[in-house]
Amino acid sequence: MKKILFTFATLTAAFVLCGHVSAEEVNSRTIDEGGSGPYKAVIVNDDAITTHTIYRPQDLSVFKKGNLLPVLVWGNGGCANSSSSHINFLNQIASQGIIVIAIGPMPEERPQGGFRGGMGGGSSTQSSQLTEAMDWIIAQNADKNSQYYGKIDTKNIAAAGMSCGGLQALEVSKDPRLKTVMICNSGLLNNGGGGGPMMGGMPNMPKEDLAKIHTPIIYILGGPTDIAYENGMDDFKRIDHVPAFACNLNVGHGGTYTQPYGGEFGVVATAWLNWQLKGNQEAGALFTGKTCGLSLREGWTCEKKNID
Repeated sequence: MKKILFTFATLTAAFVLCGHVSAEEVNSRTIDEGGSGPYKAVIVNDDAITTHTIYRPQDLSVFKKGNLLPVLVWGNGGCANSSSSHINFLNQIASQGIIVIAIGPMPEERPQGGFRGGMGGGSSTQSSQLTEAMDWIIAQNADKNSQYYGKIDTKNIAAAGMSCGGLQALEVSKDPRLKTVMICNSGLLNNGGGGGPMMGGMPNMPKEDLAKIHTPIIYILGGPTDIAYENGMDDFKRIDHVPAFACNLNVGHGGTYTQPYGGEFGVVATAWLNWQLKGNQEAGALFTGKTCGLSLREGWTCEKKNID
């Protein structure tokens, strides 16, 4: 396995401009050599949104009118308050020229390697934090004192998450600002009664809520050994009013997130987001056609609806 490169740099703290306090990034990290995409990525903390971690291209100067940054808001496995289990995967997405805002403060590196937290670790989070991430970056885009001013494609926002985080993404999927939804190793619970209070910290919506989805949606699942497989595939079978894609790689519930560049899950996620948020038809070929490109990749099985 390729060695993960890790660096840490201290940046600037909050400063005052014209009497207005503008919070800035306070530290950054680089892994996987910035990712394999066309824009080398960095992971940062921002004093203005300490409850989240930002994965973004290192060089923001290239993003302006005609080349804006789409947005992905991300919920973690186990409703964890850390994106440490998905750090390679999210970093790879950012290297495509997408700003990712993940629930939880920046993961801390362990002395023996890897990161603290992980799926199921840390305090429980809420679906509303995905909405907060959208609110924040849209406000930053409009703030002349922000480094993101005029650089964000507010018309191309995706919500996504893994396991419990996927349920959080489904809970906010009705948000009209969303352009697509990406559900990883997740699906609404088949609990008979449907809906009701949170279950063990997980959102618990009825299957009928799937009808509120208004965007294309993809389910990226780990095959029959994935504990979310039946729930996710049941969701897919029920969705018939929007473009929907379901794909499986037999790796179980853990996916390939911790592999360099996010492994095979990173390949699928970046292609879907490049297609849905950037209109990249070459990336879209992985999902379109009588025999979609993804079905030709080793190990993947695919189903689709309302997609040519």
